[in-house]
Amino acid sequence: MDLTISPRIEDFRARIARFVADEILPVEAERANWDAHGNIASAPLETLREKARGEGLWCLQLRPETGGQGLGKVGMAVTYEEMNRSIFGPVVFNSAAPDDGNMMVLEKAATEAQKERWLAPIVAGRVNSSFAMTEPHPGGGSDPGMMLTTARKAGDRYVISGRKWFITGAESAAHVILIARTSDDPRRGLTAFLHHRDDPGWRIERRIPIMGPEEHGGHCELVYEDMELAPDRVLLGEGLGLKLTQMRLGPARLTHCMRWLGLAKRATEIAQAYAAERSGFGVRLADRESIQIKMGDLAMGIEIGRLLVMKAAWALDRGSFARKEISMAKIHVANLLHKAADVAIQVNGARGYSQDTVLEWIYRYARQARLVDGADEVHQMVLNRLLGEEDRDFWRWEVGGSEEAGR
Repeated sequence: MDLTISPRIEDFRARIARFVADEILPVEAERANWDAHGNIASAPLETLREKARGEGLWCLQLRPETGGQGLGKVGMAVTYEEMNRSIFGPVVFNSAAPDDGNMMVLEKAATEAQKERWLAPIVAGRVNSSFAMTEPHPGGGSDPGMMLTTARKAGDRYVISGRKWFITGAESAAHVILIARTSDDPRRGLTAFLHHRDDPGWRIERRIPIMGPEEHGGHCELVYEDMELAPDRVLLGEGLGLKLTQMRLGPARLTHCMRWLGLAKRATEIAQAYAAERSGFGVRLADRESIQIKMGDLAMGIEIGRLLVMKAAWALDRGSFARKEISMAKIHVANLLHKAADVAIQVNGARGYSQDTVLEWIYRYARQARLVDGADEVHQMVLNRLLGEEDRDFWRWEVGGSEEAGR
């Protein structure tokens, strides 16, 4: 089992590490560069994005013909982790949610005409996008089968009505992927649509205040009131909305984990640095056994997370859906991120609770990790179901084609 990475991936990793250290962290350190919602302001963001483009570090996740570097999921795991050493890193490289997942699914599912109209502007960084699926109770959340937003046929048009909420980035999004019900078929009852923010028949009801810092465009509640869309706005095909959702959400869950590992490492880094310089009662914090135990446990947890993410990335690159691998990674890394932020704040004391470091930002952000793209409990249920279906094969090793491979 080969856990080495290619020289090309290592080259990207090293260049991103340098870019984050030299270009992004100094911008992050100056609060004047932050917007009102705890994200990077538009002016410094555009400056950094132009530099990232110039260094060939733009949209690494996409195929070259789309405007990316075609790294694959393993390469993304390595580079995304490095990007999120800074809280502003992913958006600088056009690898932040929700645009990241939307670009990847449009690259796979859109027609050539749809790619030109809906994907290319996101790739170029000219517009932002959203994925409108989650609904208020009793509508669909982790269970898309509960979807209440409808798209009924009226002549050659679709008329869409319903309500969505906690739609990430909606306030700044120009392009939206919308999931609506077109029939009661349990497997082919949902359809994905594309719409522009200027299309009539919908509105943003409110930007929902949340506990943590926000992506650009916040988390919004949307209302659709007889929005009319032409057939060319259907993505992938009528009745294939569930398939489209599965295509998007599996890899997107894993890219969250890739980025969260970077944040967990940053929290650990801040804790290490402070423990090395801070003394009390004649002893450095770093020399106290209690601190060493905490830091060692974090180091192990991060490495476990990296292995889970890398196995899932490897499985996706080999054509697997990697359902159990992604669920395991999602549960572990989401909880790890919260733990890393909590431990780092404890080590830093009042300094960690203040805004003198980014730890309080990471801590507030981390709590959402156990909810977004499926709560812990949903993924645990998935794992239990797969365990029941596969029995002892749940833990099987894939067998390679050569005896030499295992030596």
